[in-house]
Amino acid sequence: MRKLLAYPLTCIYFLFFGISLLVFHPIQWICLNVFGYKTHKKSVDFLQFSLMRCVNFLGSWHTFKNIYKLDTSQPIIIVSNHQSMADIPPLMWYFRKHHVKFVSKKELGKGIPSVSYNLRHGGSALIDRKNPRQSIVAIRKFSDYIESTNRAAVIFPEGTRSRDGKPKPFHTKGLETLIKYIPSAVIVPVTINNSWKTLRYGKFPMGIGNHLTFEAHKPIKFSDFDSKEALLTHIEITIKNNIKL
Repeated sequence: MRKLLAYPLTCIYFLFFGISLLVFHPIQWICLNVFGYKTHKKSVDFLQFSLMRCVNFLGSWHTFKNIYKLDTSQPIIIVSNHQSMADIPPLMWYFRKHHVKFVSKKELGKGIPSVSYNLRHGGSALIDRKNPRQSIVAIRKFSDYIESTNRAAVIFPEGTRSRDGKPKPFHTKGLETLIKYIPSAVIVPVTINNSWKTLRYGKFPMGIGNHLTFEAHKPIKFSDFDSKEALLTHIEITIKNNIKL
């Protein structure tokens, strides 16, 4: 019965999700090319809010927990597990005052209305996962941008999303590059739960009635640890120990 109900709700979700992407694409273009970055950034914020509301058509909802105050006058590296594309709008919306940017695979940089445009023009990094040299160069350039602007970089060390909620091994090379070239950054581990359930049946129908939770853990700095290895281990353990299966 639950899966049967998911079919009509998924159709409604896709309708409004698609409308959001199509409507905000020209809005982004106008905001960036006529009014500049600040106005474009606001349009991207409202896009994320709209995409989050689309999830409500599936009978699902978000909870974001962050008891720690973050200073906007310093750069931030947000490190999170990755369960579905539904992870991204809440991270961008709830951390919006920090101007969230992503390290993303290059394939997402084209073909998706609104999303691809923002990835190409909003300050994010597009990497070729089959080309380690290009990836490192792109992440280093991205790091310089984040360091100089005091904005937030989001990276998913698993590389690809978990399809059953179970965390994948962390690939830390990209994260290590961010830490090295954003020396003043505060690192915020984030644990995401239940986002994978939106794809429990595949792309159609989508899973319904899920509580997607996002928990930001205590901010840390590299100087808090004796070694890079200790820092990376702490980040991975903090995130994974709070995943609920």
